[in-house]
Amino acid sequence: MKDLVKMIAQALVDNPDQVVVEEIVGGQTTVLELAVAKEDIGKIIGKQGRTAHAIRTILGAASAKLKKRAVLEIME
Repeated sequence: MKDLVKMIAQALVDNPDQVVVEEIVGGQTTVLELAVAKEDIGKIIGKQGRTAHAIRTILGAASAKLKKRAVLEIME
């Protein structure tokens, strides 16, 4: 999951070396915290949050295939 989110984020931003994804594993849910450069935050969120929603949809489908639950948090 962590690698999937990192790969998608690096493809979207201008500074792919500043993409950081931290994984916090809980009992039933895994939280993925995505941090990017300040000037790239808009590219990750997208217009009206559409890009962020799309990333969360892909993450949800991938985690459902593994019978787990994953949540994406975008850190500012």
